Amino acid sequence: MSTESVNQPETIDEIRESDSVNMVADQAQDISASENYFNRELSQLAFNYRVLKQALDPTHPLLNRLIFCCIFSSNMDEFFEIRVAGLRQQMKYGREKIGQDGMMPEQVLQEISRVAHEYISEQYEILNNVLIPEMERENIHFVRRREWTEAQAEWVRNYFDEEILPVVSPIGLDPSHPFPRLVNKSLNFIVELDGKDAFGRETGMAIVPAPRSLPRLVRLPDEVCEGGENLVFLSSMIHAHADELFPGMEVKGCYQFRLTRNADLELEDDLEDLASALRGELLSRRFGDGVRLEVADNCPEELVQFLLREFGLTERDLYKVHGPVNLTRLMAVSGLVDRPDLTYSGFSPTIPRQIRNKESIFDAIRKGPILLLHPYENFSPVVDLLRQAAKDPQVLAIRQTLYRTGADSEIVEALMDAARRGKEVTAVIELRARFSEAENLELASRLQEAGVIVVYGVVGYKTHAKMILIVRREEGRLKRYVHLGTGNYHAGNARLYTDYSFMTCDESLGDDVNKLFQQLTGMGKALKIKKLFHAPFTLHRRLVELIDREAEHGENGHIIFKFNALTEPALMQALYRASRAGVKIDLIIRGICCLRPGIPGLSENIRVRSIIGRFLEHTRLYYFSNNGRTEVYCSSADGMERNLMNRVEVAFPVEDKDLVARLRSDLDTYLADNCQAWELQSDGQYLQVHPGEGEERFASQLVLLEKLTGNK
Repeated sequence: MSTESVNQPETIDEIRESDSVNMVADQAQDISASENYFNRELSQLAFNYRVLKQALDPTHPLLNRLIFCCIFSSNMDEFFEIRVAGLRQQMKYGREKIGQDGMMPEQVLQEISRVAHEYISEQYEILNNVLIPEMERENIHFVRRREWTEAQAEWVRNYFDEEILPVVSPIGLDPSHPFPRLVNKSLNFIVELDGKDAFGRETGMAIVPAPRSLPRLVRLPDEVCEGGENLVFLSSMIHAHADELFPGMEVKGCYQFRLTRNADLELEDDLEDLASALRGELLSRRFGDGVRLEVADNCPEELVQFLLREFGLTERDLYKVHGPVNLTRLMAVSGLVDRPDLTYSGFSPTIPRQIRNKESIFDAIRKGPILLLHPYENFSPVVDLLRQAAKDPQVLAIRQTLYRTGADSEIVEALMDAARRGKEVTAVIELRARFSEAENLELASRLQEAGVIVVYGVVGYKTHAKMILIVRREEGRLKRYVHLGTGNYHAGNARLYTDYSFMTCDESLGDDVNKLFQQLTGMGKALKIKKLFHAPFTLHRRLVELIDREAEHGENGHIIFKFNALTEPALMQALYRASRAGVKIDLIIRGICCLRPGIPGLSENIRVRSIIGRFLEHTRLYYFSNNGRTEVYCSSADGMERNLMNRVEVAFPVEDKDLVARLRSDLDTYLADNCQAWELQSDGQYLQVHPGEGEERFASQLVLLEKLTGNK
């Protein structure tokens, strides 16, 4: 593999001018025609649906199937908060953009509404007609109001009086009490009333926000139950005792509803103080424009229309549901019931022999690069690397990027420890990591108090690269140790997400990473990089060049990409060109894919599959057969315009022959999957792959779990 320095544009404008030339050349071949691409938002909805279908898969334990049903809700929340909100914003301000698929925002919103209504209706059918009955058979009960025994009703009354009543704030609607500003995604009730209150006011309606401090599910104590696990919804308790919130008045009806708001943050590029501006934006996120209204399906039509008017929404934005309006909260079930037999059994991630029981991780890295695949292999070596660096008197400096780390992070503790011991510690924190902004602001303050130099990256370009650089004095000279990864420095994610960690002391990579940190913390022209591809400078261009190089090998060429998403036009057009040249192309794309496979004369050599299973597939891998001179890169970047053009990202080569063989073996495992894989058809449908007649089941994640940990 070549390690020579790559000539590169020095500014963002030069890069975009270069990319536009490629686009014009492809238009002459009609590769860019809109019919060759799927809509981004509809592809994302299709991914959410694949997640929902896991709730019906009997190979998953029952409570994990319930969790998949909840994850679908969580994914849909973010979809409406960000993607639907973005389309509505385009229309609101007259900034409509035609997508590469040729659809206008209004068309996309219409189709989203149609598809989302179908999916959400199916979700509640799965919950009510499949999951709840199966849980009942396992003696796990959601006890409805009509089913409460006298003892249970008495316990609920006491709970209401002691836990709910003191913190709930009912709001009657009249000229002095206008409709309240309700927090994004909060559970609320609209109440029909009859009669006069203590002041003689006659009002027909009130709003009751459910206290956010209270759990949405409560386990009934064993002494009021006849056995099993018995759960009651907070909403049921409020329904049952709504009349106590309005003494002397008649409650004619009480109905759940929930408003989803625009939660995307908009920050100007010319900010003087990013942290201060972000704090201000976080306050407004809770009260952005409404984009979706969920309401109980038994709510009277006049109340539904009243809510729609209040929030400026239409029937298209209305979702009537038969059950709780926020199924995400059902994730609490697995923690409330003691049924380990209904969840995935735990396993012990392994530590490679290369570093197992080694006193110094630096000694191990000097003997050869280390590659870990989480969660099958432990994340602890990454933490140990920083812990040892913090305590090692030979270590002079540590630099690290932080995107998401978690509230109680051992990584952060190690950085603070290093700073307190007098080492030069620099943390590049991405404050705008979506939905982790507040946590990252607090993290920045903690690190600064410990003496860490905190930098917020580059305004306008999220720092999404995963890098650690450790400078150590050895035998009178400075040596650099590097960690590069495909995922965040988050121990919790490392147990749920599949990601690669790579540790090395390769001099060229160490020099490259050092230069990248210089670019992030200082100012100046883009520095010459030897081995790494980095966005927004060289990554996009080099990927296109490598695809085009593979096209020169024709039918001898083979490309395998593993992404979370593929939406970038020039990248897809390069893949179309390679397919036309006869290159075999395998795309393992978990989520969004706008490329259309299987089009004769264009993409018949492209296969697209999505792996959905116990773990969230998160590794990003680029494989080029290169006529027998294989090149493999791991990366923090997906095949999306935002990653390749508007973020700081890194793709790093893996050159060790044994590690290259291992990565190819991992890819082959995913490509051989015949039960957790879904294949994208040319019409946009995803079809789940099933074992053929007489063929054994081959689930890639289970195969990797057994191979790397010995667990089944």
